[in-house]
Amino acid sequence: AGGEARPSGHSYGSSEISWALPDTSHVSHDDLTSQVGEVLLYYCYCEVRDPEKLCAWQKALCQHLHLTGKVRVASEGINGTVGGSKVAASLYIKVMLSQPLFKNILCQEDFKSSAGGAHCFPDLRVGVFKEIVPMGIDPKIVSYKETGIHLSPQEFHREVEQYLSQATQGQSDTILLDCRNFYESKIGHFQGCLAPDIRKFSYFPSYVDENLELFKDKRVLMYCTGGIRCERGSAYLRSKAVCREVYQLKGGIHKYLEEFPDGFYRGKLFVFDDRYAICSNEDIISACRYCGVLWDQYKLCSSQHCRQLVLTCPSCCNKGLTACCSVCQEKELKVTSRASGQTLKEECECTRRRPRVPIEPVSPRMVDTGK
Repeated sequence: AGGEARPSGHSYGSSEISWALPDTSHVSHDDLTSQVGEVLLYYCYCEVRDPEKLCAWQKALCQHLHLTGKVRVASEGINGTVGGSKVAASLYIKVMLSQPLFKNILCQEDFKSSAGGAHCFPDLRVGVFKEIVPMGIDPKIVSYKETGIHLSPQEFHREVEQYLSQATQGQSDTILLDCRNFYESKIGHFQGCLAPDIRKFSYFPSYVDENLELFKDKRVLMYCTGGIRCERGSAYLRSKAVCREVYQLKGGIHKYLEEFPDGFYRGKLFVFDDRYAICSNEDIISACRYCGVLWDQYKLCSSQHCRQLVLTCPSCCNKGLTACCSVCQEKELKVTSRASGQTLKEECECTRRRPRVPIEPVSPRMVDTGK
């Protein structure tokens, strides 16, 4: 497909971790803390011998630049999304690129940016984990070094165009696979994609296992938000040895939309911060949970015990329909009358009806035609 060669592993960076922090003496406090800024999204797979040291430096760097957000560090690399002023974001990128650990691995184009700032996150969270993206499988068993073939946005665009053209004629041997969660693909996705009805990326391996027949002898075009989930997801799919080949969108939807805002991706792009979504086109492909009117702006369920996202339009909100389901709507009234200190649940009762790993109820013929 003309993509870049599959990497054999990023082991050529220096293991040394520099503690350098940028000089901000020439920058005014207002410029450094301005609410008008950016949100950066990036990741870098590399061998980290001292994750704790990298974590400590990363925390000090973000605090020094007044950045908020989330950064995951592991022995396999780093994954972050941070927000701050434009000056702070620029300094952050400059320091990251000069870090010896990332030399010859991380580059300017690996940073995806969008309008935002420090206000897009409630705080700063930096920690050491086993994986920089939680797939739930030991990186030593399924490594980023065995990832699929990377396609640039231009190459991926051509592939999707060809896939859609062939699918309408029932001749496609390709699957366009969205490896994100259901609430992400619900508000935006590529035309003709297969979007698994999963709630967590850690369910993706089980989804693949339960649907191996679907992928047999297929060419798979895989995509996610920024590319990081595809690195491990494509490696897992390749490990099953059922596909003809596995390709992935380099830089994810983020980079694709920079070049093709009116391309084959329609709707909003879900992001994991207080914005919930960013827009590149005017399409609305999802609906209000209660009345069915076109709507794609998520809010947190109003029930204090729940952390689910809900699509509820202004009209339904004004009627008090602000919970993710009728169970939460009833609980909200009970919980609000109690003392504070309720524990927040990750799942609402309504999600228990959703199969943890759905079996695709489609025939290969339906997949071939892009339905």
